[in-house]
Amino acid sequence: MLYPSIDPIAFSIGPIAIRWYALAYIAGITLGWVYILKLQAASRLWHANCPFSKDHVDDVLLWATFGIVLGGRLGYVLFYNFDYFTLNPVQIFQLWNGGMAFHGGLLGIIIAIYVFSRLKKILFLSLMDVVAAAAPIGLFFGRIANFINGELWGRVTDSQFGMIFPGTDGLPRHPSQLYQAGLEGLLICIVLTFAIWKLKALKTCGRVSSLFLILYGVARIIGELFREPDPQLGFLFEHLTMGMILSIPMILLGVYLYFKTSKTNA
Repeated sequence: MLYPSIDPIAFSIGPIAIRWYALAYIAGITLGWVYILKLQAASRLWHANCPFSKDHVDDVLLWATFGIVLGGRLGYVLFYNFDYFTLNPVQIFQLWNGGMAFHGGLLGIIIAIYVFSRLKKILFLSLMDVVAAAAPIGLFFGRIANFINGELWGRVTDSQFGMIFPGTDGLPRHPSQLYQAGLEGLLICIVLTFAIWKLKALKTCGRVSSLFLILYGVARIIGELFREPDPQLGFLFEHLTMGMILSIPMILLGVYLYFKTSKTNA
């Protein structure tokens, strides 16, 4: 398959270049916010009257955005390129050069929403449930942006899906960004949508959060089987990558939370 080389700059306004990566973040956050508003308004989905209002959703958008950006960047610095950034600390703030980590963004958004929920006296897990429901939207757009940028490509393959990405050794590689967009974005979105609208998962506080943690952890590990390890890290502990290692605690936490919420709501 031919890699459809796309300019990473979507358009320019004078000297200002608007990149697809930035548009992906904007699209993910905006559409996620719209979906959360839809969930908040659907009172029939909740275990009681919705524990937060539309105004809370509007406010938490800003908190969540800061949590994603700050956590994602710090996660990349700490988990993926710590040695480099200790020698080049100024580049930590150069977000336009790339370098974000999902697991760091997850920690960032959890901390941000926890603080917000305590300040507003809202149930933390209820708010996390709707954020988890909307998260696959952002994940989908983020992986598509990775593909457009020609980054985070897959391992060498002889399958018909192989693509030759710019900046590589010229060998066909899995378009793992698209695999991850399908697994982490579309598939998880479909499962959570079914759980929420058909199985009424929001009636059990924390259930959607637990499902997201489990599903993402599993999807990420599967995706990592096709993705080339980060060059500065390579494989860790035999054939495990950093993405796999960071996903294992997610799955364990998700399983714990699932059974804890099942027992609480028994």
